[in-house]
Amino acid sequence: MENESFGFSSELTLDPFVIPPGGKYPIFFVGIVIYIFGISCNLTLLALIILNRNLHKPMYFILFSLPLNDLIGLSAMLPKVLSDIVTETHKTHYPLCVLQAFLLHMYGGGILFILAAMSFDRYVAICMPLRYSSIMIPRVVSCIIALVWGLDFVLIASLFSLQTRLPRCRYVIMNVFCDNPSLLKLTCGNTTVNNIIGLFNTAVMQVVSVSIQACSYVKILLTCVATRKTEAKAKAVNTCVAQLVILVIFEVVGTFTILSHRFKNISVDMQKIMGMLIFIVPPLLNPIVYGLYTSEIRNTLLRSRILSS
Repeated sequence: MENESFGFSSELTLDPFVIPPGGKYPIFFVGIVIYIFGISCNLTLLALIILNRNLHKPMYFILFSLPLNDLIGLSAMLPKVLSDIVTETHKTHYPLCVLQAFLLHMYGGGILFILAAMSFDRYVAICMPLRYSSIMIPRVVSCIIALVWGLDFVLIASLFSLQTRLPRCRYVIMNVFCDNPSLLKLTCGNTTVNNIIGLFNTAVMQVVSVSIQACSYVKILLTCVATRKTEAKAKAVNTCVAQLVILVIFEVVGTFTILSHRFKNISVDMQKIMGMLIFIVPPLLNPIVYGLYTSEIRNTLLRSRILSS
């Protein structure tokens, strides 16, 4: 057994896809197109929020965290996987592996907390419209955003601080990218505490996020039912649809990822692909969903195109 320090000399090997002859360059090309499209969509959404004063509202300041988080998830995983496919190296160093895993888990927790914050904003806007401007003041919005990122960071950092204390006696990551379960499989120490903390953190993220969103949307629904204004109902529903669609996409893809590891008839390569989807599909679809369902963003984008043409 060898207990190496947290150093750059500790090289790890990633378990690659089984790619048929002549397949790596087409796969690389498709991956690059997906990556460029995802980066472009999320950067466009960020730019729209920054550059257009009509989007300088609490709702969009909170929304700003969503494409930022998507960029972290997409960039932390896909470029490294594509690079390994085309170069056939499949090597990484332990600190870089921990960094990649840390960022990917930050992305996963981040999207849950961001959606919870956005649902709270919609609850105040729809259920207490007369008090919205007095409640969602800049200081409160800043605190909400800081809480989203701070709580996510603390939970993930606590998990990985326990990870790095364990001795390692294996050097093959049984995946095409690094995550906490893969890193735990490298250790030869007792991982009970890590497993408990990991489950606790996951439970906190899911329970806090789902509870806030459930309460918010139930109250929004009751408010919509109580109002007699059809136009007000439609506007309220439209502002929430995008957030609900994004939540459903994330949870459905995450569920398929988990289930893919529970059925023995699913190949290892398919399990790896399913594991990648949660870091690819939401970042690709989230800005499109908001563009389709949020009229202010859609109209701002159309005006920007007209002015530039």
